[in-house]
Amino acid sequence: MADLFDHALKQRLDREAPLAARMRPRRLEEYVGQQEILGEGRLLRRAIEADRLFASIILWGPPGVGKTTLAMVIANHTQSHFETLSAVMAGKAELRQVLDEAKERRRLYNMRTILFVDEVHRWNKAQQDALLPHVENGTITLIGATTENPYFEVNGALVSRSRIFQLHPLTDAEVRQVMQMALDDPERGYGGRSIQLHDEAAAHFIRVAGGDARNALNALELAVESTSPDASGVIQISLSVAQESIQRRAVLYDKDGDAHYDTISAFIKSVRGSDPDAALYWLAKMLYSGEDPRFILRRLVILAGEDIGLGDPLGLVVANAAAQSFDFIGLPEGIFPIVHATLYLSTAPKSNSALGYFAAYQKIEAEGKVDVPDPLRDKNRDGKALGHGQGYVYPHDEPEHFAPQQYLPKDVLGTYFYDPSEQGYEAEVKARLARWREAQRLALNITRSEQLPTPGHDEAEEIKRRHKSGGSR
Repeated sequence: MADLFDHALKQRLDREAPLAARMRPRRLEEYVGQQEILGEGRLLRRAIEADRLFASIILWGPPGVGKTTLAMVIANHTQSHFETLSAVMAGKAELRQVLDEAKERRRLYNMRTILFVDEVHRWNKAQQDALLPHVENGTITLIGATTENPYFEVNGALVSRSRIFQLHPLTDAEVRQVMQMALDDPERGYGGRSIQLHDEAAAHFIRVAGGDARNALNALELAVESTSPDASGVIQISLSVAQESIQRRAVLYDKDGDAHYDTISAFIKSVRGSDPDAALYWLAKMLYSGEDPRFILRRLVILAGEDIGLGDPLGLVVANAAAQSFDFIGLPEGIFPIVHATLYLSTAPKSNSALGYFAAYQKIEAEGKVDVPDPLRDKNRDGKALGHGQGYVYPHDEPEHFAPQQYLPKDVLGTYFYDPSEQGYEAEVKARLARWREAQRLALNITRSEQLPTPGHDEAEEIKRRHKSGGSR
């Protein structure tokens, strides 16, 4: 009797499920998109059709592109036992139970178990580690689904034992195909109703869905269920109905995930590349998606020091003023200081000569301890006894307030770390510094000179990481 009631409940839930859930493909033939990995003759398709999915796989892609759907399709094609866990809901106890049952199943019936773990990146390292021996010995075949980059968010040992398949947002044509299938299907969709989806409405659904089939189907369902038939009994889904059903585009932006880092990267690179239009576009995306404005402002302050530099010394002033102004004003008017700083920095002369610091840092790393020349030492403590500070010339007592004396250790004399650009204000610095260096060379009889190359961006980032960790590797 309980089974009868359970069956009736399942049927009712299936009928009342959202359209996107009802239309979830059951077979490969119904699956739309991802032809790069599921097209005719592709490796994954062949493995699914032959029920030969022996290697674990990780499905990586944004929401609504079919990761869970593909796992369900695999479940319908396999003779193996199929288990599903959500990393958001399930903990170590649930995982242990599934693994124990999988071992028993393999021992008694020689039956493989395929375990689908949704949002696998949500499990901590210990939970992911618990899977490893069972994946290695073949007790389970893992299908992991994640919206995050698995190379960063999933245990490296687990990644190395899996094939990574990246799923992409659906094309406009594929989203249109998914909606049409829902309109035509009499069992799970709206095939039993008279519905006219206008071309302009379909285009609007497709545009705002952003490659997410679930978004498109949810909007279509709301439009159909909230619209009464006309005099002839047809439900007319016009552009105005579509706009009411899906008014705001769901921008892909997880503030702890790839979209967060990719978008801020695009923003900073646009400012650095002197493209104010692109910078405003990515700024708008971040603010539209709810990004913390202070995070953006912190990155602008960093950029002003690293990429604008002395090309325009006011860049750092403007960025700091924008940060202070935002704290004083808040949203929504606080957007204007952010925009001001973005446009100023985008259109300012650029110089990354500040990266010369990292050339000096590398020199220190390579040479270790270096003594300070006696004239530069503090004379207040050991001046009389050891001669510290003797011979130092106070520059302000000299013409042009410059004294061509020794400031670097003897072994480093003639080494130049700072290479001024010819951009903006720094062009003046370059000419002035050239005169000073020549005067110093003549006064100190410096016979060698070496301009150390400014480290590139990636090299500077690596040095910064070592700097933060407290020293060299």
